[in-house]
Amino acid sequence: MLVPKRAKYKKQQKGRVRGKAHKGVRVSFGEYGLLAEKRGLITSRQIEAARRAITHYTQRGGRLWIRIFPHKPITKKPAETRMGGGKGDVFEFVAQIKPGRMLFEMGGVTKDIAFSALKLASHKLNIKTRIVVKEEYNL
Repeated sequence: MLVPKRAKYKKQQKGRVRGKAHKGVRVSFGEYGLLAEKRGLITSRQIEAARRAITHYTQRGGRLWIRIFPHKPITKKPAETRMGGGKGDVFEFVAQIKPGRMLFEMGGVTKDIAFSALKLASHKLNIKTRIVVKEEYNL
């Protein structure tokens, strides 16, 4: 799973994911991409599950780029714990996703294989996505 090597602060406040993505919105490396249409938080477990689905389907053929990284720590208090006592321990790491963000990119495979693999990966994620082709999307 993807986890930051080190962080200046162990815990963060929740915050809000607002606006549209400005960075990471084009198919830069491969020929096909998985684009986020809605905003949300994607956990490192979901990213890993999507990556495994793609590599399993393509039988390790072609090339895969993961364009997101889970920097944000999410804390959680243990079950059946009384209120108070400070903020909970870090439970998982998430990537904050804005609409228009490129999540995954693929190259070196046929269009049919890429579309099927990216569709499998989209089922592992909790946000609405769209598959894009470099020639059609990057105008």
